[in-house]
Amino acid sequence: MSKEHVDMWKELGLDLEAHDGLLGILGQAYGDIFLSQKNRPEGMKYFDFVVSEVHGLRIKELIEEKKKGNLVVGTFCVYVPEELVLAVDGVQIGLCAGAEVGFEKAEEHLPRNTCALIKAFVGFRLADLCPYTEVADFVVGETTCDGKKKAYELFSGFKDLYVMEIPQMKRESDRQLWKTEILRFRDELEKRSGKKITAEGLKKGIEIVNEKRKALQRLAKIRYKHPSVISGRDALLINQISFYDNPARFIGSVNTLCDELEERGKSGVSINGNSFKKIVMSGCPMAVPNWKTPFLVESAGAAIVAEESCVGERNTRDMIAGYGDSLETMLESLVDRYMKIDCACFTPNEERLENIIKMVRDSKADGVIHYSLQFCTPYLIESKKVQERCRKEGIPYLTLETDYSSGDMEQLKTRIEAFIEKL
Repeated sequence: MSKEHVDMWKELGLDLEAHDGLLGILGQAYGDIFLSQKNRPEGMKYFDFVVSEVHGLRIKELIEEKKKGNLVVGTFCVYVPEELVLAVDGVQIGLCAGAEVGFEKAEEHLPRNTCALIKAFVGFRLADLCPYTEVADFVVGETTCDGKKKAYELFSGFKDLYVMEIPQMKRESDRQLWKTEILRFRDELEKRSGKKITAEGLKKGIEIVNEKRKALQRLAKIRYKHPSVISGRDALLINQISFYDNPARFIGSVNTLCDELEERGKSGVSINGNSFKKIVMSGCPMAVPNWKTPFLVESAGAAIVAEESCVGERNTRDMIAGYGDSLETMLESLVDRYMKIDCACFTPNEERLENIIKMVRDSKADGVIHYSLQFCTPYLIESKKVQERCRKEGIPYLTLETDYSSGDMEQLKTRIEAFIEKL
């Protein structure tokens, strides 16, 4: 790693020794899980480069944005509307939350039976290991679960934090609550940036995010039609990178990759031969570098053809449409689009079940594997409803409950292999 990066990390206040160890582990895991694949698409080289500079050049770019006077906004959830951040010329980035890092320090403040994602984002901050958190001007939290909203009380003592309230139902009164939160967030961005959100600025933000979703939708449709042209773990990686890469550069790179994948599909190029079972992965979001379960699924001879999660089609399924030219109309469209997200925080949540079944049918998948983090109450409870619906539809189903550690890999491997063999 260049001295320039080391000096930058030092200025950000990172624990350099621990950070070197983290990057070493990340690099080893990336090589084993991604670079070891045979016949990968050439277009994946861009995403490999992004990961290689995940704490380097991208952080440098964000620092340059700050020097220009532009806000850098850190987030943990797809409910934070990137369109509004772009409307003030800001940059929105996802924060570190996908590895077993700083858990001992986190458990000094949090119960041990807190889900791994929450312990991770607190642990990364307490261990001084996430340059994205350090470079962000402020962090936006959200009330998607009780664990998060209480952890944010702790987190606010270590970082400037703003919290959006997420409705728990989808009645008209809940829509009005969410509209109030959208307008409150708009006002917060205007205050912090010193810039007014105009119709022109918001339209630009909507168009950029729509194009990003459109590119990822294109990738999803190619995987439905040609499931063997790219691995599920590579597709997951692309979705993960979408949360922190430069939007314009990301959109171009995804579309270039999709051009290649379409040609591979026409030519019959395959990364895993023709003997494989197709799986829809469903459940909790998987933040970088949470790659354990997809790796085990595909190592068992299956192909993941779709992800029903926030780091997947739940985040990209719906565009902002019919937004017109007036600021008021665009804000209303923004409210409506984000209310369509079928997070497990909602009750009831029948549309999530409908979307899972539709994904299975559209992708012609052979089964569903539902992934939940330990102690993630909303997804663990909802996994039972997913199971019941899959059984009713005659769709083979497996539920997995795990965390970020490697201690249960053999157990998971055995269960996954048995499930794939039954298919």
